[in-house]
Amino acid sequence: MIDVNGHNFGSIINGEERKGERKNLDVINPYNNEVIGKISCATKEDVHDAVDTAHYTFKNTMSRMPAHERANILRKTAELLEEQSEKFARMLTLEAGKPIRESRGEVERAVQVLRFASEGAKSIYGEQIPMDSAVGGENQIGITKRIPVGVVAAITPFNFPLNLVLHKVAPAIAVGNTIVLKPAEKTPLSSVLLYQLFEEAGLPYGVFNIVMGAGEELVEPLITHPYVKKVTFTGSGVVGWKINEIAKRKKVTLELGSNAPNIIFEAGDLDIAVRSIIMGGYTYAGQACVSAQRIYVQESIYDSFLEEFTTEVEALKIGDPLEESTEMGPMITEEAAIRAQSWIEEAIDQGATLVTGGKRKGAILEPTVIANVLPEMKVVCAEVFAPIVSIMSFSTEKEVIEHANATDFGLHAGVFTSDINQAIRVADAIETGGVWINEVSVRRYDHIPYGGVKNSGIGKEGVKYAMEEMMDTKFIGIKLY
Repeated sequence: MIDVNGHNFGSIINGEERKGERKNLDVINPYNNEVIGKISCATKEDVHDAVDTAHYTFKNTMSRMPAHERANILRKTAELLEEQSEKFARMLTLEAGKPIRESRGEVERAVQVLRFASEGAKSIYGEQIPMDSAVGGENQIGITKRIPVGVVAAITPFNFPLNLVLHKVAPAIAVGNTIVLKPAEKTPLSSVLLYQLFEEAGLPYGVFNIVMGAGEELVEPLITHPYVKKVTFTGSGVVGWKINEIAKRKKVTLELGSNAPNIIFEAGDLDIAVRSIIMGGYTYAGQACVSAQRIYVQESIYDSFLEEFTTEVEALKIGDPLEESTEMGPMITEEAAIRAQSWIEEAIDQGATLVTGGKRKGAILEPTVIANVLPEMKVVCAEVFAPIVSIMSFSTEKEVIEHANATDFGLHAGVFTSDINQAIRVADAIETGGVWINEVSVRRYDHIPYGGVKNSGIGKEGVKYAMEEMMDTKFIGIKLY
């Protein structure tokens, strides 16, 4: 059993921790730069052992485990997580710098993911095919079965270190796969706490394995291992498309970045739009791939929106993420905040107007609003992944659709209007994997299909949809005589 009383962890392979003669990395609290733990980094040999273990366990244990047992393990893990929710929330706040209220929300969602997966484990169906639809198919029966692929390699980012891990681990277990997880080295501690819950819930050793360390050292040996049959990655586009390239013929899911457009028409409710964009632009300091970044406001209400929105932004409470009243904390590192601030300064140099914010203290960047931006500015055309929102005006529906689609990204969008015909027209025309009506782009529920188009990725997550992508379809034909 892994000791979780300390915060110094190695990789976990077949239920055993690996430390020893390995490089160590500090895990830093982004708010005060205190060391809250350490990880002992995996070697390439550790990675190979983890995949070999997962493969052996799949062949000899997991592929034979009935659905009701998998469902029970997932259900028990959900119950344990719910019982220890405050412990997990505090860990998320310490390692990610996330305000404690947001951390509690992440834990609540994680419990839900486990319950969706538990239910899904008992709802895996094939179909019967009418063989006599084809000439010569008389007196034959055709059926399909959904079967697990085997070993899943999961690579996760820092921003939702519990929920995004579970969006990969829980569906994999639900369908009967085994997993090797490479969590973000900045936020790895919650993954070990999660492993402990699965162990307590009865998950056999070797089903869930964790390799600790930097991605540039571990990802390639992990995803190119011949026993890995499925790769699922959430993170930056540069890394994601490189993974897709070196994974070659393996099944791959990529959940990548975006610069989400949110469109506010004069027919929309201004107060709802303001409140929604505040949440969507500054949740976890804007460090979400569907964060509200590009805000297009119809010119007749532009001034009213900008005034009301700016007032609300300036009222946000910034500070210690462990304090109950804090609404926005630090970015993940000071380097990330410096990079974001440089983008603000570059936009201003190019003619944009800084409406509010823009100042930085360590890893904390003030919630920022920029106006009079141009499409080619980084704060508009690239993914800022920071508490920066750019406000632009438009006149016609046709014009704003063109602006929204003038990007290489396409993950989520938000549209605010009370005109249902307009809402459906615009939703159909926007080139993204998902569109919210009268809700901000950042909104995500854990059972909906979630994934992008263009450079925002391939494949879908959301428990049911992730499960489908972690299985193969096998045909069985029977000739009667």
